[in-house]
Amino acid sequence: MDSILINEIEEYVKNVVSVKRYEHSVRTAQTLVLLCERYGLDKEKGYLAGIAHDMCKEINTDLMVELAKKDGKKITLLEQEKKSLLHGRAAAVLIEEKFGVTDVDIKEAIANHTFGGSCLCDLGKLLFVADKIEPERPQSTDEYRHRLFSLSLDEITYSVVQENIDYLEKRGKVVALVSFMLRDELLESLKVEHSNLIHKV
Repeated sequence: MDSILINEIEEYVKNVVSVKRYEHSVRTAQTLVLLCERYGLDKEKGYLAGIAHDMCKEINTDLMVELAKKDGKKITLLEQEKKSLLHGRAAAVLIEEKFGVTDVDIKEAIANHTFGGSCLCDLGKLLFVADKIEPERPQSTDEYRHRLFSLSLDEITYSVVQENIDYLEKRGKVVALVSFMLRDELLESLKVEHSNLIHKV
């Protein structure tokens, strides 16, 4: 991954979002780098996905919708009702159009960081996690992150997805269908993983 490109994208993000949003993006990128180190993924791709994931968060909603439509996927009822939820999909389109980033994992991770997604790549899982556990999140103490980092990749993702679902449901908010799909896929994967471990003993 070209460091000049990463710097260019980071500078762009710095200029199009608020200071608070930019600082969140930096923390998410830094957290994702740590996760990539822990689980054997490319750290530079992780930093790029993290720094860029919210770059469309504060753009005009009409432009957000226009960009998101270019990915060819249906805009769900939930996204129609709250168009700002399309910012990840919009950013995945923009990062290719404006910066020529075609890496499938990076674009998939950015597009799906809000809800998660079915059959999500490992970078996508970890960006979802990093966004939710970066150090300024209320629940994200050093002890909390240390505990999560002791889990397997699917275990940490499952834990954070379930926590996010619980958080939304307690507040009476709608949970996206793909969040449940990701949760159930992870649960099934962990059952298989656990079964294999038992048979090896």
